[in-house]
Amino acid sequence: MSCSECGGETLAVPVPPELREYLPGNAVGATICRTCLAMGPAEDPPETIPDLTVLDDAIPSNPDAAVPMVLILGLLDSLALHRQEITALLERAERAGTDPLLVVDRLADSYGGDAHVDLARRRHQLEQLL
Repeated sequence: MSCSECGGETLAVPVPPELREYLPGNAVGATICRTCLAMGPAEDPPETIPDLTVLDDAIPSNPDAAVPMVLILGLLDSLALHRQEITALLERAERAGTDPLLVVDRLADSYGGDAHVDLARRRHQLEQLL
């Protein structure tokens, strides 16, 4: 599947039922673009969570932290609209043992201008949410 933002290759990720409220529509999974990190819905994701570190070493290897981070990245296009969801996902990633701000910092360094949002700028805004 191709990314609707940049046309890049996407990775499908199943989302546990307790996190599906953060997905658009009635999707049961998400796609994350390997080029720009934009998120989209996945109606037929794989049954198991893939190794999300293929996106970048900054993504946690622990799925309990990695899936919330993918969802955060996908929601960063509108902090104003998704503030409550992002805050809940940040807390969830922290409880799973990940520093989500460090992840965003490292992704900003890796993806730079290719990311669908300015990750360095969003990182500063995320810090204010915590």
